[in-house]
Amino acid sequence: RRHLDDRLHMSFDTEQVHVKPFVFETRRTKSLHFSIAEVQSCMDLTQPDSLDLEYTRTMMGFLLFHPMPLRIGMIGLGGGSLAKFCYRYLPRADITVLEINPHVIALRDEFAVPRDDERFRVVRADGARYVRAHQDAFDVLLVDGYDYDGLPNALSSRRFYDDAFACLRPSGVVVANIHLGNPEFPLIVERIGLSFNSTALQVAERNKGNAIVFARRDCALSQCALEAVIRPGSLDNAQWKLMQAAFARVRTAMSKDAL
Repeated sequence: RRHLDDRLHMSFDTEQVHVKPFVFETRRTKSLHFSIAEVQSCMDLTQPDSLDLEYTRTMMGFLLFHPMPLRIGMIGLGGGSLAKFCYRYLPRADITVLEINPHVIALRDEFAVPRDDERFRVVRADGARYVRAHQDAFDVLLVDGYDYDGLPNALSSRRFYDDAFACLRPSGVVVANIHLGNPEFPLIVERIGLSFNSTALQVAERNKGNAIVFARRDCALSQCALEAVIRPGSLDNAQWKLMQAAFARVRTAMSKDAL
């Protein structure tokens, strides 16, 4: 529940009240917060295009199922970690980032988010409504749309995941970041499975704070052959090792799911 003082950090438009995030900076990192207790996004100041948080690297596990996506959709900009990484290291991909909060978009320069161009754009939009209105739009849909109150109901409903299924192209993959502490966590995972006609794959993070959930439009992930992911030439060894560790967690979850 919001405290009365929080009204000082809100703005109102005709659609919704939006909480204004703040930026916390150390000598090494810059992070985006809605509250000091929760980190929405973190950027390494020496490597602004790297993935500093483990869960973001796990979300890139979609490359094991769809290694060369041409169209990527993202719900939730945050500090732009996933957007920047995909823009730099997946140069063939067209990327659309959907962000409902104008205050988050206003901080894009703080986090070195690329300017809009012919293959990258940040759109101020309700992600659930956008997905509902765009069928066969994406090869990959990344869902990480947290706000001050956590994961909105609009991004965790059965209708949303039905719409997510319809907005994916053949072999399309949805990837969702869901807090394990969410009391509806099992129900949300079940909804994803029902919408995608198969059991969704859960990959819990090592700190047990959240899980990354994967599902594919045209087949159960347990029946998919995992693809080889080729290291981008400009990705340094340290980052590649971290990515490989994330891919290994996905493979381990796949093995357990198949038992």
